[in-house]
Amino acid sequence: MYPPRFKYEAPDTVEQAIELLRQGQGEAKVLAGGQSLVPMMKLRFAAPEMLIDINNIPGLAYHGADPDGTYRIGALCRHVDLEKAEDLAEQQPTMAAAAPLIADPIVRTRGTLVGSVCHADPQGDWASVMSSLGGSIVAQGPNGRRSILVADFVAGPFQNVLRPDELAIEAVVPAPVGTRAGSYLKLERRVGDYATVGVAVSLEFSGNEVARAGIGLTSVGASTINAGEAAQELVGDDLNAGAIERAADLAAQASRPRTDHRGSEAYKRHIVATFVTRILSNLRLTIQEVA
Repeated sequence: MYPPRFKYEAPDTVEQAIELLRQGQGEAKVLAGGQSLVPMMKLRFAAPEMLIDINNIPGLAYHGADPDGTYRIGALCRHVDLEKAEDLAEQQPTMAAAAPLIADPIVRTRGTLVGSVCHADPQGDWASVMSSLGGSIVAQGPNGRRSILVADFVAGPFQNVLRPDELAIEAVVPAPVGTRAGSYLKLERRVGDYATVGVAVSLEFSGNEVARAGIGLTSVGASTINAGEAAQELVGDDLNAGAIERAADLAAQASRPRTDHRGSEAYKRHIVATFVTRILSNLRLTIQEVA
């Protein structure tokens, strides 16, 4: 099957892209990596009247930390750029754990983190990772820029809160308040598959005490789930066994899985609790070894 006809534009600046989005009046789509959009167009699940290819716009392929520790990922930063970043494990361990698990090597060479979050697939990995980190998306429109927390950015399955004339130009992870730690675990039927269950945990420590925590859940609801209550259970504690058990139980309760060919609702909730327990237990051992 082939997509219906569409107008193709390849602007050279962010401003040109925004103007094209304005002209599109909600019927235009932005092409960055195209690893989600193009297959949907081929199946006619998406039929934009205009395709705006932003790959000619310079200066959007960056990723890295500001002097204060704020981490920025440009709209054209590919999954593989993050996967191969040598300093990512130290600066952003949760992102480093997730990067090699995104789809397959072919998709990772073209797909982008910002595009994945904008796509808002409930089975997408990056939205839960960014949510756990307290990350945000920076959108630019005719009236300037605004920052939107990822927890608020994903409005529902394949829905985000971008206005028709706004372009997502970067993702931002705030500067840490302590030493970062975290990980991402993903249950998949085979390499490159969508997650049956995914769990992102991001912590920041002040000494042995958790100063900030975030837990994001993938593929166990109609959209990415920010398990805020479960994460808050860890703050002010030293990752003792009781805190870990309570956080795991609350994360499982926050999940909203459905029984399908991948597993029952009860099974998926069990995996959520298991993954939270596994990540936190491993982090606890690491902190104890360092201490």
